[in-house]
Amino acid sequence: MTDTNKPELPDQLSINPRSKFYVEEVFEHEIGITLNGKERFDVEEYNISEGWIKVAAPKALDRRGQPLLMKVKGTVEAFYK
Repeated sequence: MTDTNKPELPDQLSINPRSKFYVEEVFEHEIGITLNGKERFDVEEYNISEGWIKVAAPKALDRRGQPLLMKVKGTVEAFYK
C-alpha cells in the first residue's frame, strides 16, 4: 500500500503556503486526516504528536482577511488516499 514515490507525512502540516509547516511535495498527492476515528475534510493544520487539528471558524476573519482557526484536540492520524 505504501508507494515509494510519496514523501513521508510530517508530524505537523499546514495547507497555508505562508506557514513554516507547509510542505508542497505532500500536496501533490491526496491525503486524509482522521480525528478520533472520524475522517475530517475541513482541516487547515494538524499535529500528530500533540494530538490536535485546526479548522476554520465559520464566519470570523483575522485582520489580514484569513479565517480564524479553532484547535480541536483528539487522536490524529494522517494517511495517503
